Amino acid sequence: MSATDTPAADAIARVVAAIPRGRVTSYGAVAARAGLPGRARLVGRVLGETERDLPWQRVLRSDGRIALPPRSAAFREQVRRLRAEGVTVSGGRVDLRRFGWDGGDLDAVLWAMPGPRV
Repeated sequence: MSATDTPAADAIARVVAAIPRGRVTSYGAVAARAGLPGRARLVGRVLGETERDLPWQRVLRSDGRIALPPRSAAFREQVRRLRAEGVTVSGGRVDLRRFGWDGGDLDAVLWAMPGPRV
């Protein structure tokens, strides 16, 4: 069975699909939100093998660096896609304080009442 044909892969795909345009998060954060804490490498594997149309470019290392080899075609494509969303990439890194997907408590994000945050 492929890593992309599992319930875990489905959970990872749902989390990645929910990352807002112009925001990024880490492999580990995706794993945690998918109910798979400590499975950051599985997130990378699923994203690398999947044929689903997911915003994979929004997933980075925990320090904000792009995980792909610098100067590779995939690295350049990730930078291009992030910049097209308004994300600043400098030296292969994104400032997570500025562009991080800080959803906090996932239940609060999903079930909070709409309106201004205080």
